[in-house]
Amino acid sequence: METARGAPQRSGGAEVLLSELQERVQDVVRASSWWERHGVDCAILALSLFALPPGFLCLRSENVLVFVLGITILGVCHSTLTVKGSHLATHGALTESKRWSKIWALFFVEVCTAFPAEYAKYGHVKIHHGYTNVLGLGDSSTWRLPCLNRYVYMFLAPLSIPIITPLVAVERLRNVERGMALRTLGLISLGLYSHYWLLLNVSGFQSPSSALVCMIVTRSLLAHPYLHVNIFQHIGLPMFSRDKKPRRIHMMSLGVLNLPRLPVLDWAFGHSIISCHVEHHLFPSLSDNMCLKVKPVVSQFLHEKQLPYNEDTYLARFRLFLSRYEEFMVQAPPITELVGLQ
Repeated sequence: METARGAPQRSGGAEVLLSELQERVQDVVRASSWWERHGVDCAILALSLFALPPGFLCLRSENVLVFVLGITILGVCHSTLTVKGSHLATHGALTESKRWSKIWALFFVEVCTAFPAEYAKYGHVKIHHGYTNVLGLGDSSTWRLPCLNRYVYMFLAPLSIPIITPLVAVERLRNVERGMALRTLGLISLGLYSHYWLLLNVSGFQSPSSALVCMIVTRSLLAHPYLHVNIFQHIGLPMFSRDKKPRRIHMMSLGVLNLPRLPVLDWAFGHSIISCHVEHHLFPSLSDNMCLKVKPVVSQFLHEKQLPYNEDTYLARFRLFLSRYEEFMVQAPPITELVGLQ
């Protein structure tokens, strides 16, 4: 068992700290325009949708560079719609309307990502955010595959994500009511078949097999950083037991890590997943752009109150996970005991 010291000791201190931080962040939010709160991210998602036709048309070209450009456009757009779009929609961060939030969640999660929206919300919002780094709940254990060695996991396993995702979705549908299962299956089928049909009829692929291969290639273009980021930002940080989990502000400051800004990943995955993950876990309903805007406020506050604010580079985390793969991804992680907080 590990111990962590240096956090405020008063029993009510955590609630006071979180309230003070919330007030500072809300001041920033209230002073922000609709464009800053929602418009910037909606514009990025709209541009990704508008870029799809040129991407499919580029695949008609016999010029290798143009063809590769088409693959790149479709791959980046796919990640933007499925990762950034689904993430924001699941948190209801795209709009303040509950009805439109549900519609966007169905579109981005089920049509684009091929996964049940209800399971995405339950697993990510209710469990991962509600029990961040709590063993057996929100500890990112779903990303662990102890049967794989470090090189297979880090380099080859990500390529299977486009295939595994709809298969897991179908398995999940066995546990939901029939009407919801049929709706989800229909929307997932619509998304997958639309991609396949466009490759055959717009991009000009001559055989079903070549179209399917292209689907997998474009859908897995950014699968490596997607898997890596999901493990880098939580695993290897303090883990907590369910009966002794810390207060929210301590849980998020200790158990979440920010990566530096990376232009392609910032665009495709969103600031809340890359460089503002701490801010996102503290304020999950904020859009990517707002997480970026409140980042200086959150960073200054945590440093001012002598609370952890974890940051590291992508390359440093990659090297760390390769060197300590057995400890992080195979063995059971040790529980961190926060002295003076329970």
